[in-house]
Amino acid sequence: MPNMRELLKKFENKQPEIVFEWKDAETEAEGWVVINSLRGGAAGGGTRMRKGLHKEEVVSLAKTMEVKFSFCGPPIGGAKSGINFDPRDPRKKEVLERWYKAVLPLLKSYYGTGGDLNIDEVKDVIPITEDLGLLHPQEGVLMGHFNPGEEEKVDKIAQLRKGVKKVVELEEYSPDVSQKITVADLITGYGVSESVVHFYNIYGGELKGKRVIIQGWGNVAAAAAYYLAREGAAIVGIIDKEGGLINERGFSLEQVKKLFLDKNGNKLEAPDMLSFDEVNQRIWDIKADVFIPAAASRLVHKEHLDRLRMAGVEVISSGANVPFHEKRIFFGEVTEAADGQFAIIPDFIANSGMARVFAYLMQSRVKVQDKFIFEDVSNSIKAAIKQVHDENPSRRNLVETAFEIALRKIGQ
Repeated sequence: MPNMRELLKKFENKQPEIVFEWKDAETEAEGWVVINSLRGGAAGGGTRMRKGLHKEEVVSLAKTMEVKFSFCGPPIGGAKSGINFDPRDPRKKEVLERWYKAVLPLLKSYYGTGGDLNIDEVKDVIPITEDLGLLHPQEGVLMGHFNPGEEEKVDKIAQLRKGVKKVVELEEYSPDVSQKITVADLITGYGVSESVVHFYNIYGGELKGKRVIIQGWGNVAAAAAYYLAREGAAIVGIIDKEGGLINERGFSLEQVKKLFLDKNGNKLEAPDMLSFDEVNQRIWDIKADVFIPAAASRLVHKEHLDRLRMAGVEVISSGANVPFHEKRIFFGEVTEAADGQFAIIPDFIANSGMARVFAYLMQSRVKVQDKFIFEDVSNSIKAAIKQVHDENPSRRNLVETAFEIALRKIGQ
């Protein structure tokens, strides 16, 4: 029987079933939809935008999505959209409008998308695709995988429309109910936090009092920090792309909450913010127990991991897709070495919150309420970590174990 590395190499090297390439007629923007497979009749994965993005990055993310769906459902193929364009450019909206018009046939038939890096689900994806006549950005998954009758389609589209844009009303889940923060803003970071909660509950230990370093301050990172602080963890450092903060005693819950509410889009905003160079020099050596990489992909280098290990970090929950700096798509030298030194909750489990919300809302006649949406994500992540623990009760080589489980499910 092939071992995990053989199965993974086969999965990595297999060419995606569909690659859609686009060149914008009016700007330098270019983009790709990569559909790794149409397993189950459909494929899903969000849309990201950044300057310098390339097709190979989109391919790797599409494959990551396929692995993710093997844990969180539905059992479909992985996909991703990526646009090489500066998201700060004032022409961003026009570029997105032309992009979604070009990929509309896929979105109506067998591909479902959502938000991702620098693309907001509620502010960008939904209004633009609705204006183009798409019932919902997940319509393609609904049609390709579920093949619903007309009445069932109407019901499930209504659930998707209501659930993703839903304003979180319960204080148990929102940093501030008066700010009208949506499920889409919070759910991925909530899942990252819950992955750490469930890790300690299943593998043993106490999250309360654990010291946490956060990389990034977009929706995923900021929400994860907020929920971890609510669980009693101490956020001791935040490193963002333009600066950061360090407090070795730990920021209070109110301080973390304020930092969440004050963020400027995906950027950390604070009057006493340190420069990026200063925080980058210091943060990797702060005494800590948990590290949350939740910025862009492939930012965490071996040097960072060596310093984090010396500083006491034991658990890493991957809020970013493919967080480690690798040449290979998945399980390269850095990940393999880290997997033997830390307890790593892989991205396709920790970062599955939004994918799971879509899966939940595409079920028949579910309750579109905060409690049930958030609990479903938590229970899905708990079940995934339990599967890994059942096969590997040690705290090492968890990524390898999780990949093996996923690849068996995919049928490699």
